[in-house]
Amino acid sequence: MATATFEQIVEDFEFLDDWETRYAHVIDLGRAMDPLEDALKVPATKVEGCASQVWLMPEITDDRFRFRGDSDALIVRGIIAVLAALYNDVPVKEVPKIDARAELGRLSLEEHLSAQRSNGLKAMIGRINKLATEAA
Repeated sequence: MATATFEQIVEDFEFLDDWETRYAHVIDLGRAMDPLEDALKVPATKVEGCASQVWLMPEITDDRFRFRGDSDALIVRGIIAVLAALYNDVPVKEVPKIDARAELGRLSLEEHLSAQRSNGLKAMIGRINKLATEAA
């Protein structure tokens, strides 16, 4: 059920030999994202449960889910980019049906994150599902 963009990340990860290189790739994905405007970095868009500052801004158009996000930590910004690749442009009603743990498991990402980052990832996924459910 993954998007073509997410599938490309999976393919890229298969070619990267070690986790240092994979982390660098995730960070590069985050750097390539447009930053979230400061005016959108408000309590309503902030994700609670993350060690870093994280903001997610949903954008629902033609029943398609999209979000933009930002963080003050480079690796977390990269994780946001990975999640955007997984969820963006999916029909809003399908978002909660995505098994994010299984999809991200294809990257072995979570097992290489600290406990705090892993908890933050769960919080971001929970927030995305909540936003999509409210919009549906």
